[in-house]
Amino acid sequence: MLERIELEAFLTLAEELHFGRTAERLGVTTGRISQTVKKLERRVGTPLFDRTSRSVHLTDVGRRLYEDLRPARELIDTALARAAAAARGPATTLRVGFSTPWGGERVARAAEAFRRHDAAADCAIDIQEVQLDGAFRPLLEGELDLQLAAFPVREPGLTTGPVLWSEPRVLLVPAGHPLATRTAVSLEDLADVPLVTASGPHPAYWLDAHFPRRTPSGRPIPRGPVAASWQEVLSHVGAGRGVATGAARGAEYHPRPGVVYVPFDDAPPLAYGLVWRTAADGAELRAFVRTVHTTT
Repeated sequence: MLERIELEAFLTLAEELHFGRTAERLGVTTGRISQTVKKLERRVGTPLFDRTSRSVHLTDVGRRLYEDLRPARELIDTALARAAAAARGPATTLRVGFSTPWGGERVARAAEAFRRHDAAADCAIDIQEVQLDGAFRPLLEGELDLQLAAFPVREPGLTTGPVLWSEPRVLLVPAGHPLATRTAVSLEDLADVPLVTASGPHPAYWLDAHFPRRTPSGRPIPRGPVAASWQEVLSHVGAGRGVATGAARGAEYHPRPGVVYVPFDDAPPLAYGLVWRTAADGAELRAFVRTVHTTT
């Protein structure tokens, strides 16, 4: 088996073609390099270098051996570097939030793809759920670097990416409510039932987009109880305390006895996209943003 010093001495001398520079690069004496190369030549059975008092050149056999061994050294160096990086742990960590289960699944798939990419080997992805009452507080307070959120987002200090996808909007109603038998509802129907809304530090424009105060014709929409999570929303609706607006995909992820999902025929779809702290913008964050956009 080829010893590591033989491998390094041969490959370095093949690159430098100078015994002194080779010895300097490897931190050994010139004599050690000469002895090691001679030992390797005896093992191979032929000279690997043509030496004169003025120059050093590879022989044909030496050149072929160099081309065969160079990829092996690169593999060894890469393996050692990865092992050292694993021992040190990732140099950076991106903290990524999500607010819906389907958004969380996409972030998880993107994180796995990101980890497999060599350029991302030194960056870890920490995925966290943001409850309904969290709003953008984790981003604004520096607890997260990036969040897959429901738009609109227009906050100072936050950068908003393009829309990743849209979801049809539905109304969650108690199973015994007259609206539960309808094939579709209208935004005007909200004037007749209390609307469950989100607690937390949501900006007014976001609340108006998701939990409007008036119908398109201007009729006031009565307010129902507030909820800190979607489980609380479902509990309030199932108990008959009000209705709630949401995404159509929620029926797949949050099926619940006593709650019926009825589509709107006139409400705009819900849009989702990435939002990040402008101060956290960097190569790793942008690389992960690209990965999320290309992950389905």
